[in-house]
Amino acid sequence: MAEEVDSEGVTDSPKKGPTLSTSTSSFEALDPHDPNLSRLATTMFNKTSDYLYGELTASLDDYRLLENMNRTTITKYSDMKHIAANVAKSMHELNEKYTSLQPYLQQIDQIEDSVLKLEQAAYKLDVYSKRLEAKFKNLERR
Repeated sequence: MAEEVDSEGVTDSPKKGPTLSTSTSSFEALDPHDPNLSRLATTMFNKTSDYLYGELTASLDDYRLLENMNRTTITKYSDMKHIAANVAKSMHELNEKYTSLQPYLQQIDQIEDSVLKLEQAAYKLDVYSKRLEAKFKNLERR
């Protein structure tokens, strides 16, 4: 089958006359053709279709995974927000309690200072009374 190609890219089809073709093959739909070639072309198109379907499905699965991860992250951040709010509320309450107890804590510190001073005075008194007792016993022996 010889084809004639003019300078404008028009080829002559043996059955139908001049046609515009971007292909170098002279395949006509109704012409008898090689069944092996047809089978291979069908296999190629099926495999190409499967490949493209797999690529699109993989991308869709990636987007679904990202969507699920985003939902999980939103939930976690929401939980953390509630926890942080509860901690802040508890800290505020503790600060208020500490402020209300501050005068009592100062009184406790003052009482502790007084107890320490009394303890020191008691030790001094004990030492002094032991010296007096020793002097008294000394005087009694004489």
